[in-house]
Amino acid sequence: MIAAADGGTLTGDIKASGSSAQEAAMTAWIAGYQGEQPGVLVQYDAIGSGGGRENLIAGATDFGGTDAFLDEEEREAVKDTCGPRGALHIPVYISPIALPYNLPGVDDLQLRPETLARILDQEITSWDDPAVAEDNPGTELPDTDITVVHRSDDSGTTENFLEYLAAAAPDAWPHEVDKAWPVPAEAAPQNTGVIQVVEATEGAIGYADASVVTGDSVAIGVGEEFVDYSPEAAARVVDASEPVDTGLEGDLALDLARDTSASGAYPIVLVSYHVACTHYERESRAELVKDFLHYVVSEEGQQAAARAAGSSPISDSLRERADALIDTIEGG
Repeated sequence: MIAAADGGTLTGDIKASGSSAQEAAMTAWIAGYQGEQPGVLVQYDAIGSGGGRENLIAGATDFGGTDAFLDEEEREAVKDTCGPRGALHIPVYISPIALPYNLPGVDDLQLRPETLARILDQEITSWDDPAVAEDNPGTELPDTDITVVHRSDDSGTTENFLEYLAAAAPDAWPHEVDKAWPVPAEAAPQNTGVIQVVEATEGAIGYADASVVTGDSVAIGVGEEFVDYSPEAAARVVDASEPVDTGLEGDLALDLARDTSASGAYPIVLVSYHVACTHYERESRAELVKDFLHYVVSEEGQQAAARAAGSSPISDSLRERADALIDTIEGG
């Protein structure tokens, strides 16, 4: 059992909100942690990454789950709640962003980044377009109209996906990276909402955290090959990525290598964070948050998420850096 600082067990409650991509993993983390610390009640509201960051900045939650690190304006605003050092980023969840599609009779759809970008920008509007056919030699493609499905809410999944499009297909994707989808199309809330619309709409294609995808998904062009999503393929991209300078020493916000051409790498990847205050008003609150975060990044916690959500466990070296960063959280 995880011990409190005084050698005993912990009691209290932790409130968090944010990323819907993390939802399945959070359910596993909460169950596993309460097996270790039954006196602690952990609540998580999967309202989306934007809501998670807003709640942390407003002081409404103890930490936020987000698929995109705080921007410069948010890092400054959170200091009102978290003290002059602001907030820190702990990467806790690595998962591919899958491209689910609904095209009966086409089981192994392949798309190069430029073709994908032109589809999502609605320049390509039918599945039998010559560009799609070129990416899928020998496949009989129907003349079905393409329906693009995107997130209706501000979303870290959207922001991560737009970062990929901007990096991998800059000539075909003219839009700025944002938390909101830039092209009018069919919209649905949360990852599960996107999946529901794709599954109900013949000809649809969307994007969602791989943990909620059960049907067909696109193999994406990387270099000279096409790569299906997998936790292992996503982890290769994360291991090649460097930390972002957020102004906090040791912070673990990552600049992901979106335009990699490494063999076997799947570059449409999401790294989801727990964003916590560097300082809490009460020492007991800091102790609770630290204890839970240590469990989340532990080997046990990461394996629980992998079983529940198909995510890729963080590496041992990243775990060591995460534990050291969590230990810097202060209270009182």
